[in-house]
Amino acid sequence: MDWTIFKILSWTESYFKNYSTDSPRLTAEILLAHCLGIERLDLYLQHDRPLQKNELSEFKALIKRRIQNEPVAYITGKKGFFESDFEVCKDVLIPRPDTETIVEQALNIIENQQGKKCPKTILELGTGSGAIIISLAKVFPDHLYFASDVSKTALEMAKKNGQKIVKDRIHYFSSSWFSSLKEMPQFDLIISNPPYIPTRDIQDLQPDISEFEPMLALDGGKDGLESYRSILKDAYGYLVSGGIILLEIGFDQKEGITNIVKQYPQYESIDFIKDLADHNRVVLIKKSID
Repeated sequence: MDWTIFKILSWTESYFKNYSTDSPRLTAEILLAHCLGIERLDLYLQHDRPLQKNELSEFKALIKRRIQNEPVAYITGKKGFFESDFEVCKDVLIPRPDTETIVEQALNIIENQQGKKCPKTILELGTGSGAIIISLAKVFPDHLYFASDVSKTALEMAKKNGQKIVKDRIHYFSSSWFSSLKEMPQFDLIISNPPYIPTRDIQDLQPDISEFEPMLALDGGKDGLESYRSILKDAYGYLVSGGIILLEIGFDQKEGITNIVKQYPQYESIDFIKDLADHNRVVLIKKSID
């Protein structure tokens, strides 16, 4: 029997359902389009095209990887986020729709400050694939952007994505939070999606997360708040008067974050922003005006 695109898609969808794979049809489409080097729409425009023996073999290997819980983004090497496609690998966290909340909030802040002091100086801590900072630089290219990560592999991936999407608009450097900043640069906005999963909870996450995504980007310590303690004890020294820090947080971490911020009188206010699921997703902390 000839395995046409339509037949192999239908079979793969059923196969993924048997393995309780998320979004079985969509997953089948993404993997087959990737395997054939075509767009998903082309799968339907070429629905009666028979697959060659080597194509079937390659597609079978991708199916096997997915039923072993490997994330689709790591299989294809890319993930769509905020109107751009980002290359990803196992050393960087896969960008998620929830994180678009922090991008949208940052864009609002930058837009509202247009025409005041310009250009603005913006820093992302723990950039990973670069999805956040690159998305900002794409919309507002005339500001000064900096991005750091402790992982050399992540930095290289961010640079690669940045070069493809926004050229040379972002300055990258290796650092564990502020450790590599010897002097005291003054940023208008500091942004980060730090690790915030409590160590004990990681084993309970879906296997495609717990078994494949980097622990460095997931493990927030015993209570999930270690990264916030590290960042907030130093961040005010790197912010201009009235500067803002934006952090993505876990949905149940409002009280813990509030208690950390209260330890530092240098911070003037704290606000929480909800995502589309009505969960607290971003905290906005403003430094006092000198």
